[in-house]
Amino acid sequence: MCVQGCMEAVRATAARAGLSRRGFFGRAGAAAAGFAAMAVEPTVVAAAPRSFERVVDLTHTLTPAFPGFFGAPLIELERRADFRKDGYNMQDWRLTEHAGTHLDAPIHFAETGASVEDIPADTLVVPLAVIDVAEKADADADYLLSRDDLVAWESRHGRLPAGCCVAMHSGWGRLATEDPARFVGRDVDGTLHFPGIAPEAATWLLKERDVIGLAVDTLSLDHGPSSDFKTHAIWLPAGRWGLENVANLDKVPAAGATLVVGLPKVKDATGAPVRLLALI
Repeated sequence: MCVQGCMEAVRATAARAGLSRRGFFGRAGAAAAGFAAMAVEPTVVAAAPRSFERVVDLTHTLTPAFPGFFGAPLIELERRADFRKDGYNMQDWRLTEHAGTHLDAPIHFAETGASVEDIPADTLVVPLAVIDVAEKADADADYLLSRDDLVAWESRHGRLPAGCCVAMHSGWGRLATEDPARFVGRDVDGTLHFPGIAPEAATWLLKERDVIGLAVDTLSLDHGPSSDFKTHAIWLPAGRWGLENVANLDKVPAAGATLVVGLPKVKDATGAPVRLLALI
């Protein structure tokens, strides 16, 4: 019989040696038996080392009042069970796919293409490149992130990482809660005004760089006045995904972070609210 702490120590030794359980005991059965006979103190196995120091939440809290293209509410919650009455809490949700911080799947702008459940998991943990155009967007609410902005980023940080997500930081993220009317930017004629990504920039990224995702801190990949949503039409049918209403892009570095997209796996969904995390 193994004394307390024995098996934990054996497993830790096997892990350090890079051996499977079967391989370890097959090769070192005698040594393990001898080790088991010794009286040892309980071993505390250290947690696996992390390759990041902090986590930044890039997600807005989704509420019925969160601004959207079609007004509020984008989510409605109805009480199904109450703790005092039923012994547990539960709610029913009525939810718009493209609500709050969310992902656009390729099928969103194509007759055929990947829906949410088809997006490979290994394309949802990717390098993050943040392009800061906040000063330009402050001067022009309809600003379009351009190819020149991308080239300027690369001149400072090197070539965009393979398989990355390119995020536009326009400064609009804070307006979602601080000033929802300006966040949407609807004028007296009903036209919206907020920054987006130029179709030419999206085309360049498709042809010249290995980029899997686009992200914006505004309502849309296309800027507010767009009526043809050309950036969507270029980007999504090419098998890429897009993120909209991203928060806190001012809290992550321009380069070096890893983006984790927590995407619910809903069959045939054209998009879904997500929990975005930046590992730094």
